[in-house]
Amino acid sequence: MVKKESRQKVRVKKHNRVRNRFSGTPERPRLAVFRSNNHMYAQIIDDTVGNTLVAASTLEKDVKSELEKTNNVDAAAYLGTVIAKRAIEKGIKTVVFDRGGFIYQGKIAALADAAREAGLEF
Repeated sequence: MVKKESRQKVRVKKHNRVRNRFSGTPERPRLAVFRSNNHMYAQIIDDTVGNTLVAASTLEKDVKSELEKTNNVDAAAYLGTVIAKRAIEKGIKTVVFDRGGFIYQGKIAALADAAREAGLEF
């Protein structure tokens, strides 16, 4: 009988592998992305002290009011521009992208591309 691990466990394992390769520094913090079935979350983290420098999600009123739905590619792209603008306001230009164990396509790729277009470098 084939025993299959849950998708959540597989994602967490992938995320741990990705996190072993890099971490956020004060000069180049980590842009961490998480997506649930209904929302997306992005935060820029300095791992040396464990502080979140900038955060944005589709749960916020000003972000949610601009969107028709909070769980599609358009919402992810809008969230990417929001997080990039907030980061640039704080003086953060370059980041390390942490896809959170998710496959780099669809919503994750849309968020990353929008953040790059809005001025973040990674």
